[in-house]
Amino acid sequence: QVQLTDSGGDSVQTGGSLRLSCGVSGYIGRRFCMAWFRQAPGKEREEVARIDISDKTTYAASVQGRFTISRANAENALYLQMNDLKPEDTAVYYCAALEYLGYCPRTPDVWGQGTQVTVSS
Repeated sequence: QVQLTDSGGDSVQTGGSLRLSCGVSGYIGRRFCMAWFRQAPGKEREEVARIDISDKTTYAASVQGRFTISRANAENALYLQMNDLKPEDTAVYYCAALEYLGYCPRTPDVWGQGTQVTVSS
């Protein structure tokens, strides 16, 4: 059973930076693409960034150039470096695992519990 534990959320001012972390366990023998999603109050959950099994990354247009997703396989960890944060980045952020099936599916199989990011102006 794959388990994800995300952390690193905090309250920061506009222009600040945060680094979110996600610990990954229980994936032995399986390969996963990984992603970060976020959900702001009153809005649908949206994908922010993903990294595939070849470490190719993709980003939502709203965070392109400001956020960086990375994975450290030796540490069983996923990260999201967030720079130049804006109030509209305020949301609960979730790491997610998507089992590789010859491709990375759109819908995650496993979710972290979420970590709150609040950006004040």
